Parts: sequence; C-alpha cells; structure tokens
Amino acid sequence: MHRLWRVAVLVVFAAAGTLFAVSFHTAGGTDLRSDQRTSLADLIRVQERRLADTARTVNRLAAEVDAQTQGVAGSDKGVAAARDRAESYGSAVGLAAVRGPGLTVTLDDAPRSADRLLPEGTSPDDLVVHQQDVQSVVNALWAGNAEAMQIMDQRVVSTSAVRCVGNTLVLQGRVYSPPYVITAIGDPERLHRALDSSPEVQLYRQYVELVGLRYDTKQHDSVRLPGYTGPLDLQHARVAR
Repeated sequence: MHRLWRVAVLVVFAAAGTLFAVSFHTAGGTDLRSDQRTSLADLIRVQERRLADTARTVNRLAAEVDAQTQGVAGSDKGVAAARDRAESYGSAVGLAAVRGPGLTVTLDDAPRSADRLLPEGTSPDDLVVHQQDVQSVVNALWAGNAEAMQIMDQRVVSTSAVRCVGNTLVLQGRVYSPPYVITAIGDPERLHRALDSSPEVQLYRQYVELVGLRYDTKQHDSVRLPGYTGPLDLQHARVAR
C-alpha cells in the first residue's frame, strides 16, 4: 500500500514538472496571465502624438519655405507668378481659410444610467454615435451644396476620411470623443433641407427620439473655417467623366 502511495506521488510530481516546463516554454519566461496586447485605441494615441510632432516640424519647414519664396518672389517674376497661381488654388482644395453663412450639426451619445431601461428591440450599441452617422451628416451637407466643411477642429479636404474606433472618431490621424461637431459653409436653408431629406439622417433622428441620442443644429450668419494644414498624401486620382 505504501509502495503504491509512493508511486502515485512520483507520478503527480512528474506530471506537475511537465506542466511547469510546458508553461514556461509557452510563456517564454513571462507571466501567462499578464495582458500584453495593446489596444487599437492605444496604438492610435501613440501615432497621434507622433503625427503631432511631425506636423509641427512640417509647419515650421513650410513657414521657412514660404518666407524664402516670398523673398525670392520680390525679385523674380517667374517665382512670383508661380506663387500667385499656387495661392489661387488654395481655396479650391481647402488650404485657405473661408468665411460665410453656414450650419453646425452636433451629434452625441445617449445619456446612460443604471436605472434606465433600454427600449424594447434596442441594444447598448444603439446608444452611441457611429461612423456611418457622422458620414451621413457629412454626405447630406455636401449634397446641400456646402462650400467648405470642418469636423471638430479640422478642415475637411479631398483626402479626409471619417473612421471610428470604438466610441472615438479618428480624423486625419487625430482621435476625438463625442460630442462630434460638423460645421459647413453654405446656404443654411438649403443645408437644412438636405439634412431633412437624407434617409440616413432621418434614421439617426428616429433613434434620437427612441434612445436619446443628441442631434442639434445651429445656424450661422457668418462662420470662419480655418485652412487645412495637414499633409496632402493623395496617392491616386482619376478624372470624373
């Protein structure tokens, strides 16, 4: 009996040793319970800081180029003509500040509380503003003949893309949390009509009534949008036919 007990103990110790060895090999000497995965949001924030540093460098170098170009243009007619031609394109591509009448749309998540029950047929996912909601407002404003647009504090240009990661908005390398503010310059009445006639915006506004999402509009007699100062990294272009 004692012999069987000793054999059983040896078997248990051998199995435990094998388990420890396998665990060490799998973990590579690290704690298996530690979470070494970096969230996508954290990666975006790191890249956002790097982008901000790069943007400051680009702005400084651009200012130096502008100063030197302006100096040369004073004595070189060819350089002066090229500079004037380049500046004339600034408004069309969103590089120049613009001012005019317009409209601001604000979207925000629904308020949450422990004692508030969700309406039947809805889920927690319906309480947040999604990428398609922001994009729907942007598309409707362009359809309303918006002349220029800004999302949060950034001017929208041809290379701008609206993306969401979780409940945050990523625009041109920077991360924003709700509320999301979209401002467009154009005829305010026409912009209002475009928003009212958009099926996607109408669907969002149904959830405003259902779960308490925020949808506010504010009309401006005059509003100023700054010029775009980020990189223009367009890789492909095709002429519309």
